[in-house]
Parts: sequence; C-alpha cells; structure tokens
Amino acid sequence: MPLPLAPTLAVIGGGQLARMMAQPAIALGLPLRLLAEAEGVSAAQVIVDHQVGDHRDLEALRRVTAGCEVVTFDHEHVPTEHLHALVADGVAVRPGPDALVHAQDKGVMRARLAEIGVPCPRNALVTDVSDVEAFGFPCVLKTTRGGYDGKGVWVVRSRDDAAEAFRVAAESGVEVLAEELVDFRRELSAIVARSPSGQAAAYPVVATLQVDGVCAEVVAPAPDLEPDLAGRAQQIALTVAKELDVTGILAVELFETTDGRVLVNELAMRPHNTGHWTQDGAVTSQFENHLRAVMDLPLGSPAPRARWSVMVNVLGGPHDPGRLYDGFPHVMARDPHLKVHLYGKEWRPGRKVGHVNVWGDDLDDCLERARHAAAWLRGDLGDHSE
Repeated sequence: MPLPLAPTLAVIGGGQLARMMAQPAIALGLPLRLLAEAEGVSAAQVIVDHQVGDHRDLEALRRVTAGCEVVTFDHEHVPTEHLHALVADGVAVRPGPDALVHAQDKGVMRARLAEIGVPCPRNALVTDVSDVEAFGFPCVLKTTRGGYDGKGVWVVRSRDDAAEAFRVAAESGVEVLAEELVDFRRELSAIVARSPSGQAAAYPVVATLQVDGVCAEVVAPAPDLEPDLAGRAQQIALTVAKELDVTGILAVELFETTDGRVLVNELAMRPHNTGHWTQDGAVTSQFENHLRAVMDLPLGSPAPRARWSVMVNVLGGPHDPGRLYDGFPHVMARDPHLKVHLYGKEWRPGRKVGHVNVWGDDLDDCLERARHAAAWLRGDLGDHSE
C-alpha cells in the first residue's frame, strides 16, 4: 500500500528560484504545484503539476492554491490584498502579507526598520526634484515598488539627473525614495531561515560582487570580515526575521561601510541569488530550508561544507554562445568538482541563465575555477566545440 502523500505546496512564479525548489522537494517527497506566467518558463519545465496564470489575478491564485495547505513564492510581486484574500480563504501564506509587504515596498520597509532600530542609510520619501535637492546631492533614488537587479534605481548628482526617476514612478503609480549615497567597502548578504514555530537558522555572511546592479559573484564566507561585524550582520537578519514575522528564507543585503558599520540595503523574502552557493557548499541548501520553514518542519544545518564556496552567475553577454550544454565537456573535464546549474532560459544580454558553484580550501583557486567555467559557458573564452 503506497505511503500517504505529503501536503501539496503551491508556489507562485515560474522562475529559476521555483525551479531550484523542485530538487529538494523531490527528496522530501513534497508535492509542488506551480502558478507559471507562461508555458515553458524555467520552473514549468520541471514541475509537472503547474497551471498558467497571472499572479495579479486573484481567481488564478485561488485555482492554484485549491487543496493546498500552504503557498509560497518565487518573487514578491503578488498584490498584498490578494494575499490577505488567500489568508481569509484558509490558505497558510508564507511569508504572510504583513511580512511580505516589507519586501514589496521600500518605503514601508525603511519605516519599519527604523522603528525596530535596524541601521539603514539615511532616507526619505520625496515627491519632486525640489525634495531631492533638499535631501542633498549626491544620493540614490529608488521606486518604492517594482525594482530589482538594478532596475528602478538611479544615482543622481544634480536636478537634471533626478527627473527620470519621477517619470518612471509616475508611469508605474509608485513613490520615490531618496537614500544617501553610502561610502561602502563592499556589499554583504546575511541569509536566515525562519519557521512559523520561531526556529531560525543563520548562514555564514557572504560577500557579493554586483555588476550593473546584478549579482555576479558570491564568496562564502565573506573574506576578511571581522567576526564582530559578521555576528552583527547575522543578528540584524535574525532580528528582522523575528520582528517582521518572516516565514521561509530572508535575505538581507547590506553595505559594509568604510568606517566599519553594516547598513541594510534591501530585503528579499524568498531564496536569493546570494544564497545559491548553499546548494553545494552548505549542509542544507537555502532551497531545502525554505521548504522546511514554510511547511513548519525542523530546519536543517546551515553550516558550510568547506572553508570557501564561490558562486559565479552565468549572465547573458552580447554574443549568443548557442547551447550552453555544449560547454559542458570542457568545464566538467577541466574541473570534476565543479557544479553547474542552468535555468532553461533563452539567452539574453544581462539575463541570469545559470550559475556555477566551486568549493575548497584555497579561495584564489576557487575564484579562478568558477570564473573560468562561467566565462566558458558564456562563450567568452572560446568556441564550445573545442
């Protein structure tokens, strides 16, 4: 007689994050049901039980969650009022709407973080260019909703620079947030998992390299990070997760300032690019711990498996290399310990189409191996047919 099935988990959004939830879900025997934005998108290629619909359509959300005890997300763009409607229907929304709004709206996020004493860059909502001038140049302008991977963000140094942000905000019906231009040494990320029962697990703080607003590389743990500062970053993430009642993975992107502080830049309440190294470099990946957390299962260990882990994104360049698969023979033969993760996405300049993970005892060696593999897959180092 077959064992009873586990509860079905609904996942909203068909991107690579949902795709990478599928592997630990298979191992856990946890059925996933997906709401994909179109047939053939990344996660729909691997999650058989999927429906096509718009995450802004409440009826589509109700159809995909029918019979599911829990729903979680590949992105933060589901309207807050729809999430409250699902809660009223009896679906456990994780993270819940009262938490998720802080990842959806930067203005709400900044106000709440200030209330709980979390260090942030100086900031203010601004309504026109004169407000920005009063705030002070240079500064950073952000649309409060909808921006990601460098979109909806402008570094402005004059009145003329600021006009574009207000034009885009007006078209989108959102507000504009001004933030100080932080003098930072580098960017860090602190990822934690938290369950509805309140159990939490903190991964090592990592260093991230951003190129044109897109994450290009991650090193775990962050090299030469003072232990006190690393502990401070983890404590910030744990505090935010508790105070905002986050369920699942929370990624807190931070600035390490030149004067030795950490300031919160952004929040994400889902598996995050800066945690992809955990697939191969940690005892329990961020994807498995996200599933464990939203299903209120005991969390797995976030401990690293090696002294260093490096993740390098495969980003679409100006020249289409053809099938990324054709690059496998070289990168796999050159480095049998390397792991390649592809997303099943069409090639487009600047688009994240995959990543590679490397781990070991020598950081310089890990960086060289990961960078070489990513560059080869992109076609930057030669013809795949070689």
